[in-house]
Amino acid sequence: MENKTKTMKGVVVSDKMDKTVVVSVSRFVKHPLYGKFYKVSKKYKAHDKDNKYKVGDKVDIVETRPISRDKHFKVI
Repeated sequence: MENKTKTMKGVVVSDKMDKTVVVSVSRFVKHPLYGKFYKVSKKYKAHDKDNKYKVGDKVDIVETRPISRDKHFKVI
């Protein structure tokens, strides 16, 4: 059976909240008409149970059940 949970790699950009970090995930997208690749970033709030990740750390996040209104990922 395949694992259906979404896993992404990113960089912590904020750790000011308690038990939460903001992770920026970048990906390359091809322009539909011109064919050029460009970088697109999106930020996700992720659950950090022990408050051990700091700004600049590279982390993996995995999709989980909703923990709060806009927190649906946790750091692994």
